[in-house]
Amino acid sequence: MYQDKKLVCKECGQEFIFTAGEQEFYAEKGFVNEPQRCKACRDARKNAGKPQREMYTAICASCGKEAKVPFQPREDRPVYCSECFAKIKEQA
Repeated sequence: MYQDKKLVCKECGQEFIFTAGEQEFYAEKGFVNEPQRCKACRDARKNAGKPQREMYTAICASCGKEAKVPFQPREDRPVYCSECFAKIKEQA
């Protein structure tokens, strides 16, 4: 069986755990090499080429709280915070 292993990230030098579950997953997928980077460095490397999304601040039309949205709010359309949007979506 697999056992947790301590590995050292080649990017940041921090130790990270390569869990037994991750090892089993790698084996199922046919991967032969162990990961060389920790989760944070893998995520940073994966997202490096993606442009950052510009977020806009709006006031929720339902509860009045401040909400961050990935689009430019318009005066003629209501904007909802994520909680109110989820409630409205459940009702539909």
